Amino acid sequence: MRIVLVGPPGAGKGTQAQYLAKNLSIPHISTGDLFRSNISQGTALGRKAQEYTSSGRLVPDEVTIAMAKDRLEEADAAEGFLLDGFPRNLGQAEALDAYLRDKEVTLDGVLDLEVPEDEVVKRIAGRRLCRKDGAHVYHVSYNPPKTEGVCDVCGGELYQRDDDTEDKVRVRLEVYHSETEPIIDYYKAQDLVVTISALGTVDEVTRRAMEALGAAESV
Repeated sequence: MRIVLVGPPGAGKGTQAQYLAKNLSIPHISTGDLFRSNISQGTALGRKAQEYTSSGRLVPDEVTIAMAKDRLEEADAAEGFLLDGFPRNLGQAEALDAYLRDKEVTLDGVLDLEVPEDEVVKRIAGRRLCRKDGAHVYHVSYNPPKTEGVCDVCGGELYQRDDDTEDKVRVRLEVYHSETEPIIDYYKAQDLVVTISALGTVDEVTRRAMEALGAAESV
């Protein structure tokens, strides 16, 4: 299957992408991984991306698109893939369509994870990370530590990332609504979108997603 995963920040895209890719035996391709891989390998595209990220600027679409195309050329993506974080806007969606047309293949579905805005804010603003190791993540409501402000595993101090405050989360949501949400209508016009609720446990959402993608594949 060839799938695009969309949804607002805090919808659980990264978690669901990993589960779905494993269940469907296709590679999970995320924008973040593309950037990290290209930068760490010192590719020409990675060096270009780093010029922008190191100065706090957005990486231009043409660089992101080129990275995605390179990744889709790899052998493991020949029979399918799950794209997470790409395309992020209409220009990227159109570029992906053009690439797939050249390859004479099409997307099988666009999975839209739907979450109420207040829930997104609650999920992200309540998140706390361990300052000591960075690996352990807690939530003040859903997964609180045994001792407030202290990591259960290593005793490190828990903190809130600067961009996880409620004000900044709402700004990220505004960017999502203005830049990324329009691709949902773009793909709806192609009859590709299946929308599911991203509320519930990880397993519940995964089961919902697999059922929706099965329906999309049979259309």
